[in-house]
Amino acid sequence: MPADRLPTGIASVDRLLGGGLETDAVTELYGEGGSGKTLFCLDVAARTARASRWVLYVDTEGVSLERLRAIAGPDLDRLLGHLLVSAPHDLAEQGRAVATACALTRGGRRDVGLVVLDSATNFYRLALSGPDEDDAREALVLQVADLVATARRRGVAVLLTNQVWRNPKDGALEPLGGSFLNHAAKTILRFDRRTGPVRRVVLVKHRARPEGTAEFRITAGGLESVGPG
Repeated sequence: MPADRLPTGIASVDRLLGGGLETDAVTELYGEGGSGKTLFCLDVAARTARASRWVLYVDTEGVSLERLRAIAGPDLDRLLGHLLVSAPHDLAEQGRAVATACALTRGGRRDVGLVVLDSATNFYRLALSGPDEDDAREALVLQVADLVATARRRGVAVLLTNQVWRNPKDGALEPLGGSFLNHAAKTILRFDRRTGPVRRVVLVKHRARPEGTAEFRITAGGLESVGPG
């Protein structure tokens, strides 16, 4: 396992990524609702917290405490002791939450192993095609830039989930946020729904790995690899 990777704990995904999430960059996850993005974030967060490293989690859509409890199992108290969750209600609050997470990470008083922004574009999407669209875009750009700078400076993995829109030209699902988000994220993963509890992860972009796919299965206690162990 490379020293510059944070393992996800899902063998198929870690193989796809060459050992796990890069620890000096932003990884973007995009896909339609129900494709497993948030569950993936929670799974990685639980693994990181179990290792006694801090997880700073900005949640704009409402993390299921029951799901977190199921993933944590008997380690719930230990996990919660290293998990700091903020739940903003609009884009301005999201900006403050991201700024706080970045400041805590750069401060170095906590051993932060993971920063999560789930979902980065939830509130931004509400401003599209309205009078505040330009301001919302600028706010989102500044937030992501802060996350990128923090990841590079402190060597911390950053997970950013993104919503999608359907391109009317070809019907393809594409991530929101335009070219800036695609450029800022050094790794981009697309999550696809498959049969039943199975989800597919497609590696769309990586600075060191070839494109490829992996699958995982959603279980009552978390996510497990599909394919060779």
